[in-house]
Amino acid sequence: MTAEQKLKNLSNEHIIIASTVEDRYARGWHVIGSHRDFSTEPKMIECFGTRIAVWRGAEDKAVHAINAYCPHMGADLSKGCVSGNDIVCPFHAWSWNGDGECTDIPYASKIPDKAKIRGWEVLEKNGLVFLWHDHERNPSIAEQEPRRNEDWYSEEWTDWTMTTIRIDSNCRELVDNMADMGHFGPVHYSKVAKFSNLQDGHTFTQFMEGGHEILTEGDTPMTSVAVYEGPAYMTTTMTGSMNGEETKVHLLVSHTPVTLNAFDIRFGVMMRKDPSLSEQENQQRVEENTRLNIESFIQDVEIWNNKVRVDNPVLCDGDGPINMVRKWYSQFYMDAADVPARLQARKEHVTLG
Repeated sequence: MTAEQKLKNLSNEHIIIASTVEDRYARGWHVIGSHRDFSTEPKMIECFGTRIAVWRGAEDKAVHAINAYCPHMGADLSKGCVSGNDIVCPFHAWSWNGDGECTDIPYASKIPDKAKIRGWEVLEKNGLVFLWHDHERNPSIAEQEPRRNEDWYSEEWTDWTMTTIRIDSNCRELVDNMADMGHFGPVHYSKVAKFSNLQDGHTFTQFMEGGHEILTEGDTPMTSVAVYEGPAYMTTTMTGSMNGEETKVHLLVSHTPVTLNAFDIRFGVMMRKDPSLSEQENQQRVEENTRLNIESFIQDVEIWNNKVRVDNPVLCDGDGPINMVRKWYSQFYMDAADVPARLQARKEHVTLG
């Protein structure tokens, strides 16, 4: 190779660009667990670069959440106890309500004006517990409340079987999957026959049809409809065949950012019950399906934990609309008043089929 040819090759070499991640977390609802995860025994959740104490009131039965560290002397409130609907600090027994207001100091005649902690807006729906995060501290947006999943409220379906996986990467890597058709074969054992995406307001949907080496049998097609409602709550409805029977499964693959460069995935499965089976047998069935789905999904984790951020990917004509989903996702990191209409406009992209 001549020196001129070497110089030409170097000039064509693609240099990866990875900008500094902005110190901001996405605006929207984030799943922090199932309804079974929270009781009158307080629990600590790591997310949004802080720690949050979460508990269920003994009287109102509602889930409450406030920043975990007591502003009095810094104790972790999640190590305290619940009295009525309030959480009591284990250090000096100051009581705090779900709005972050101090309601009682047993040895004081007056509560200091500054005795306040950040409270978090909580939603319990579809068997899940959500926290609303907004960098501007605005209340939740009514039209962005997650849609009701009627199947969860039906006795014909199981409850969620859930697990949590920590990922050492920025959460945009997970959202990219909504448009990344090319990775389904090498990573998820899928043969994609049809693939398209739909952007519409605060939702982004992936439609896929094809075969799957683990989750389907023979030539039985598998169809999946995956929907992000906001930046972090994603559910998928999959239909296919398992052990000779037609199956319909709801998956939860939703995340909460722990820091700017780490996030927790809450992976869940719920299935329609087989009426010929006992409750225990149906539970075993959903646990087996969960195991198979995690086996398919876990390959992503190894890749995310060892890859670099690429803001200028080299894309080919067989890739899905990576830049489209990234632009849609960027709206949740902007101030609400600054979101341009084009990021919420209805837009469809067909990659295959």
